[in-house]
Amino acid sequence: MLTIRHANERGHANHGWLDSYHSFSFADYFDEAHMHYGALRVLNDDRIAGGQGFGAHGHRDMEIVTYVLSGALAHRDSMGNGSTIRPGDVQRMSAGTGVMHSEFNGSKDEEAHLLQIWLLPRERGGAPGYEEKRFDDADKRGRLRLIASPDGRDGSVTVQSDASIFAALVDGEERIEHAVPAGRRVYLHVARGALEVNGQRLEAGDAALIEAEPGVTLAGGEAAEVLLFDLA
Repeated sequence: MLTIRHANERGHANHGWLDSYHSFSFADYFDEAHMHYGALRVLNDDRIAGGQGFGAHGHRDMEIVTYVLSGALAHRDSMGNGSTIRPGDVQRMSAGTGVMHSEFNGSKDEEAHLLQIWLLPRERGGAPGYEEKRFDDADKRGRLRLIASPDGRDGSVTVQSDASIFAALVDGEERIEHAVPAGRRVYLHVARGALEVNGQRLEAGDAALIEAEPGVTLAGGEAAEVLLFDLA
């Protein structure tokens, strides 16, 4: 079964410096029908104005993955980590027993566009941790590149969660087939562009929720960038 959730069905908050779309209940947006999907708890599509960002704030018991689409995001945390991530970079922060961090647009003028992802951890109370890796466009062109997984396989960042995240760039005649193991489900988010998912047309911001299907086919891409979540 494939269910499409269109971009305009998401929650939306525009704070001036931050324009954010919420795929799941978050902050002032509450939708009992969209609390989470498996371990995927938050998927926010954020645009942060130049020179703006989130001041120091705390998290605990959550796996937080940041995927930058354009611009740059400067990160600082209470574990002593500090870096600026750009398109192609994937950042993972395990909040565990508690961590403070801040995130700011690394440019004074250019907007930063990113996906903020929260995954429910397998166990609460783990040790906080941080990891960052880079995946160039060539790694994702015409194929699903694993960027996050429970065991860090294939050079992905390691998440303490029953979830694996793949990224792909799909355009023109490129076609991707992805098998879905029995008992697993898939959440596919179109970050930008457009493509067909199992024959259904999706545009930027749309998502496909896929259950009890043997596989996922991505084709007919028009400068599409997608994230595919493999979930229990």
